[in-house]
Amino acid sequence: MAIIITGSMLACNEASQTPASKETGKKGNKELTETIGKAKPTIKDGIMTPEILYSFGRVGSVEVSPDKSHILYQVTYVSIPQNKTNSELFIMKSDGSEKKQLTITNTQENNPQWIADGKKIAFLSNETGASQIWTINPDGGGMKQISNVEGGIDGFKYSPDGKKVLFIKSVKTVETAAEKYPDLPDASGRIVDDLMYKHWDKWVESVPHPFVADLSGNKLSNIKDLLEGEPYEAPMAPFGGIEQLAWSPDGKTIAYTSRKKTGKEYTLSTNSDIYFYDVESGQTQNMTEGMMGYDVNPQFSPDGKYLAWQSMERDGYEADKNRLFVTDLATGEKTYVTEQFDYNTDDFVWSSDNRTIYMVSSVKGTTQLHTADIVTKEITPITQGKYDYTSVALGNGKLIAKRQSMSQPAEIYSVDIASGQATEISFENKEILDQLRMGEVEERWITTTDGKEMLTWVVYPPDFDPKKSYPALLYCQGGPQSMVSQFWSYRWNLQMMAANGYIVVAPNRRGLPGFGQEWLEQISGDYGGQNMKDYLAAIDAVSKEPFVDENRLGCTGASYGGFSTYWLAGNHDGRFKAFLSHAGIFNLEAQYLETEEMFFANWDMGGPFWDKSNAIAQRTYANSPHKFIDRWDTPIMITHGEYDYRILASQGMMAFNAAQLRGIPSRMLIFPDENHWISKPQNGVLFQREFFRWFDEWLK
Repeated sequence: MAIIITGSMLACNEASQTPASKETGKKGNKELTETIGKAKPTIKDGIMTPEILYSFGRVGSVEVSPDKSHILYQVTYVSIPQNKTNSELFIMKSDGSEKKQLTITNTQENNPQWIADGKKIAFLSNETGASQIWTINPDGGGMKQISNVEGGIDGFKYSPDGKKVLFIKSVKTVETAAEKYPDLPDASGRIVDDLMYKHWDKWVESVPHPFVADLSGNKLSNIKDLLEGEPYEAPMAPFGGIEQLAWSPDGKTIAYTSRKKTGKEYTLSTNSDIYFYDVESGQTQNMTEGMMGYDVNPQFSPDGKYLAWQSMERDGYEADKNRLFVTDLATGEKTYVTEQFDYNTDDFVWSSDNRTIYMVSSVKGTTQLHTADIVTKEITPITQGKYDYTSVALGNGKLIAKRQSMSQPAEIYSVDIASGQATEISFENKEILDQLRMGEVEERWITTTDGKEMLTWVVYPPDFDPKKSYPALLYCQGGPQSMVSQFWSYRWNLQMMAANGYIVVAPNRRGLPGFGQEWLEQISGDYGGQNMKDYLAAIDAVSKEPFVDENRLGCTGASYGGFSTYWLAGNHDGRFKAFLSHAGIFNLEAQYLETEEMFFANWDMGGPFWDKSNAIAQRTYANSPHKFIDRWDTPIMITHGEYDYRILASQGMMAFNAAQLRGIPSRMLIFPDENHWISKPQNGVLFQREFFRWFDEWLK
């Protein structure tokens, strides 16, 4: 679906420049026949397919210029034939006019940001192999490489005065067998003496560190490691990035996030802190000492008098309420801004008035923008509707935010703060969306077995006819503490399921944020309990509709949703006719000793299975899906990635082997080169094709 891009788009000013091409080392002047760019598929029947799903441009980082007149943003494109992605940079005016593509390369451009008061743009590119800092003019010309750091750079921020650069680089922390025994240079064995030897999808042999360097003559010099000699992460793996570090407005202080623990201590704790590093003296101060949960993502107020950050209260509870905290840097007084707000702070940005913070929060099935007053602690919603806002930035009297829904991938919007009215300005995927027929997304509130009301999204097929009878799929959410919001996914796309003729039932069962702490926390220590009753209540309610064929019900999910699928396979009383589980937990006892982040297993499972005096833990393990294999009687498909170190592929293999030995129709799809997710384009298409081949075989 990739197309060849050979010319410039709309210019930002009268002096139009051709987008830069690093293949020529200057402004592009040759045809880039291999460049992965914007797709222009023709969709004759208006139905989404896996190939169409992978044709969408994926809007990434969004940066507003210092004078608020322009927006810089990143878009990632996908090539199924080349089996890879490509990220490019774009610029437009803040009202969405005069869009221009800045780069046309087949390398990755990311982490874009304005520098030199908006006269220049800096970004990361892997043109030379390792990811390095480059700069470019806003008209697309004058591209230059700035850094040449061995091993590459993973993220960066220029200091406010532009004289220094803060960047992230991996630092080796583990001695290899070949280094320990030089006479065995080809030895591949790993010598392990402590826990946390693997994380997410990698063996832990290095950690990210923040570095600061002087910038002179477009080159970096006097490079210094802020954690020199320390074996700790800053930012925190596997998902932390440059958002976990910040410059003070005067450029004298760097705030960084770190969990200063290793090995067993690391795997048992979520206690990270915000540290201040004095650039001149090199001294470090812990600003959140005594705050025992995650403390992350520091942001200084524009006047430098305050620091805001996200904070969790309890050590070991990774799904605790994400609170917004502010500290007065003169007095040290800390303010819990969202104390009266029973929802998470997912993202935030300071207003120019140094008193208001604009934040992103998930509330009752959607994610909206809010204002937070740091003095009165008043939280006021700005937006509403069946959407998810996923980021927020300050524009010219407005907010600039990314917004998505189950029916549209993320686009950039300008939001009026007073009215909440949002105006789309990027239109990256308009040509594709205009050709697609999306199904209706219905909000239903279903009564649970204990008399509570549960939000359930029901997605109908395009051209739904209530006089017909349809198969239905119960979608089980992962996390387990992850809200079923108006999310758009390239793996679990509910509109894709609906486009294949299924009614999709997606309940916000117990254990999800966005419905208050009581609803969220109920799931911990109760994996096979009320949340499973919630799932069954949802599918029972919807299957009573005359347009749902109760004899053609399927169930699917990933991660905790995969666990749920395995559990329901042994406890569904004949409701379902087919199951599909991806990256699910099959054996909880094995999972406790196979996973890498033990704080999660201890909190959610209640503790180790060998602690016979722990009633909560014993109840958890008694509800392990493998305990109910004797009740399995329904076709099941299992998929898993072998780079998944969160839930090992052995879990899926055990489930498949059990089904085969029981004589249950079963199929397994193993990805040797995928982690907990499925990220490679051809693997993604393969997953979608096999997903629907399986359910169509048993439900149609």
